[in-house]
Amino acid sequence: MPDYKAPTHDMVFLLRDVLDISALPQAAELDTETVTAILEEAGKLASGVLAPLNHQADKAGGCILKEGSVTTAAGWKDAYRQYCEMGWNGVPFDPEYGGQGLPWVLAFPVQEMWQGANMSFGLCPLLNQGAVEAIESHGSDEQKSFYLPKLVSGEWAGTMNLTEPQAGSDLGAIRSKAEKQADGTYKITGQKIFITYGEHDLTDNIIHLVLARVTGAPEGVKGISLFIVPKFLEDGTRNDLICAGLEHKLGIHASPTCTMSFGDNGGATGYLVGEENQGLKYMFTMMNNARLSVGLQGVAIGEAAYQAALAYAGERVQSAKIGDKSGAKAAIIEHPDVRRMLLTMKVLTQAGRALAYEAALNLDKARGGDATAQSRVDILTPIVKSWCTDNAVEVASLGVQVHGGMGFIEETGAAQFYRDARILPIYEGTNGIQALDLAFRKLLMDKGEAVKAYQAELTSVLAEIAAQDRELSALCKPVLEALEAVKEATAHMLHLAGSGQMDAIASRATSYLNAFGVVCGAVMMARRAAVGDKADRERAGFYRDHILPRHKALSAVVLAADDFLSGDLL
Repeated sequence: MPDYKAPTHDMVFLLRDVLDISALPQAAELDTETVTAILEEAGKLASGVLAPLNHQADKAGGCILKEGSVTTAAGWKDAYRQYCEMGWNGVPFDPEYGGQGLPWVLAFPVQEMWQGANMSFGLCPLLNQGAVEAIESHGSDEQKSFYLPKLVSGEWAGTMNLTEPQAGSDLGAIRSKAEKQADGTYKITGQKIFITYGEHDLTDNIIHLVLARVTGAPEGVKGISLFIVPKFLEDGTRNDLICAGLEHKLGIHASPTCTMSFGDNGGATGYLVGEENQGLKYMFTMMNNARLSVGLQGVAIGEAAYQAALAYAGERVQSAKIGDKSGAKAAIIEHPDVRRMLLTMKVLTQAGRALAYEAALNLDKARGGDATAQSRVDILTPIVKSWCTDNAVEVASLGVQVHGGMGFIEETGAAQFYRDARILPIYEGTNGIQALDLAFRKLLMDKGEAVKAYQAELTSVLAEIAAQDRELSALCKPVLEALEAVKEATAHMLHLAGSGQMDAIASRATSYLNAFGVVCGAVMMARRAAVGDKADRERAGFYRDHILPRHKALSAVVLAADDFLSGDLL
């Protein structure tokens, strides 16, 4: 299995040349040399420490659960210690709590490295990140001062305890209970499933953020509250919670996915975050953060799968090149269809990386009070999460295909990328939910004004690029045409809403999101081409010719007159 190498050159190119992060107040002192130094240091840990553990831990089966305690894979604890000692856990967080205060657009490339090198490991800081965001945004001053320094340093780890066996994605159906006590705490009882790093041996304490329903609360999502439920209480005693089981999964074997049981002996002590019955709103602080990060995981897995496939294709000699009458066998990287697959992997990953970083840049701007940037974050979040993770599955599958029969053999590692990638379209809100979010919340909420404004911005960006020279004009022309098709699809979705055809909107939402994603990716590839070298222009041309045409089929689905999803057809 080839070594993972952090794509620092491409990352720096995006940050400095494509996105120009120097305009951010938070990035005023981040010149190219500083950015490069930060990313190269992160790359050393990713490539030298985390990546070698990835396939080894997957092959060994990952974690072990014994009497409620989880032992992580060999080498995990030492890797986590190095990660924390080097300060990587605190990159984007407030210096008041020990963070480095660096912009999210720089934190994203760093996070991408952890996920690309070892996604099972990278899930721990990803979930902790969501916990920090939730407590910082909605916790009391006392909660912030007590929990955040240790969560930011990595001394403690945070989790998200949302769903339950009967609920799935329908959080309004959760049954976990919270009963208020005389001292202001709550007794939490119930069971949560699919809790990533719900139990492990990496940190001294685990801070669970738990959704539960206070006694007497309204039914459905309006009656959900959010609680901090630590594994160990302030006096060092063990709280009434335990890992009751570990899931045996298709992939991410070394990441402990836990069934958590709260209150088997009377009730776990929990501390209310914010106000009662506001848990769903608070939860979305965690969830939206995680959704962008999951989209970034898709980019990271795609990069790792591409690197492995590229290395194999350069080494595997098989068959003569088409038209070579000498009969001399060639490396398969010389065969056109293999090159097509590799280039597809490359451009989907590069387009996704650029789009994810663009979302992070807008996140930084939004935190500075830019309302337009917040609108962009709202629109891009479901697209990045869904489109980038669907691409990850495609890219990882192509990686198996490039390896041929050896891709189906675990020793090459190609199969692990495919297995690991397959969770990404599912967790943190399935991609179907992302499509519904884009259609109903982001498009229809304001009758399409924010989406139309973003599409107009994309049109302006493409027009500016096209004006630079004839080659870029030829590159941008079909992208502009594709964007017009997505605008037409947008208008049709709004028409369906105006006539009350909500089921029709729901049945077309995934195609609409994917058409939007394909075109957004094309815009980002055009932006890369505008400031890059000859290879960037040629890759953008490949995307235009081989990926962009997908929008036609997707837009056609949105515009279809008939809807065959109703009726007794199944």
